[in-house]
Amino acid sequence: MKTLLNRLPVDGFVLLMIGTVVLAALAPQIGASDGPLHLDVVTEFGVALVFFFAGAGLSFANLKAGVTNWRLHLLVQLSTFGVFPAIGIAFMLLGRGWLPEGLLAGFFYLCALPSTISTSIAMTTLARGNVSGAIFNATLSSLLGMVITPLLVNLFLHVGGDGGASGGSMLDQFTRIATQLFLPLVLGQVARRWIGGWVARNKALVGKSDRLVILLIVYSAFCDSTQAGIWSQYGAITLLQTGVLALILLALALSATTFAARRFGFSREDEIAGVFCGSKKSLAVGVPMAKLLMGDTPLGLIVLPLMFYHQLQLMVCTVMAQRYAARAPHGADGLPAR
Repeated sequence: MKTLLNRLPVDGFVLLMIGTVVLAALAPQIGASDGPLHLDVVTEFGVALVFFFAGAGLSFANLKAGVTNWRLHLLVQLSTFGVFPAIGIAFMLLGRGWLPEGLLAGFFYLCALPSTISTSIAMTTLARGNVSGAIFNATLSSLLGMVITPLLVNLFLHVGGDGGASGGSMLDQFTRIATQLFLPLVLGQVARRWIGGWVARNKALVGKSDRLVILLIVYSAFCDSTQAGIWSQYGAITLLQTGVLALILLALALSATTFAARRFGFSREDEIAGVFCGSKKSLAVGVPMAKLLMGDTPLGLIVLPLMFYHQLQLMVCTVMAQRYAARAPHGADGLPAR
């Protein structure tokens, strides 16, 4: 079975998420907000732990190496917080009337999120691109996202104050993000001198804890959505629409970043970093932040586009990274340059 799963073009974590969603559909009363296994305290602690370890794993030496490449930084951050939200607005305008409002909100929320750190760096490394530039931009994107994502969500989705969803005031949202996401990140960075080596040696264990927290939040979100009747109301056609639109969004992001990098004469290494950092969206940040921003709103439709996009970006960008690596310049020894 393990060999069969390894051959599938699907990330194992995505299979676990699918199983989590199925469990939530079959027994929503267990993990819903009023259920016996309501997990708010566990997930809040887990989210803080995720960002604490993320801070402990950040190396300022690696960040300094990529700090001066301002053109690459501009491409990645404009793509992440400019081009993507513009596409999200277009989706909301064009989809109004034939797509559920919650799904349109989910696509805009996806577009407002920061880039992912681990996947962007991994893909850039595999493709033999500018790794230090990828580290700097992916990290910068995550930090900026703690401010820009809530601003975009409040501006265009009206989740705070007297808006539609009960996410609290913008001040409340920033306070929750600061205490549950940013503060643990800072504390992790402070503690890096003592635990940084342990975190580096136990990346697999830390990664599993991160994924467990995400699965718990997804489970709770889909339990609430099932009890609210969302899936019986929309059905399988909504899943198909979500998958198609997520693929279109990824194609637009990859095309735009590739065109911009080549139009402005980026080196091959910078193009790789720009394309992979500028087209990614972070599941690890997106799922916990949705819970903080959306309040009592059922999160099933909100996080559904992100779950589809996460799998698609892994599949498509892995193929792209392998092709970039195959076309890498050859050194004097006849092997691709590293």
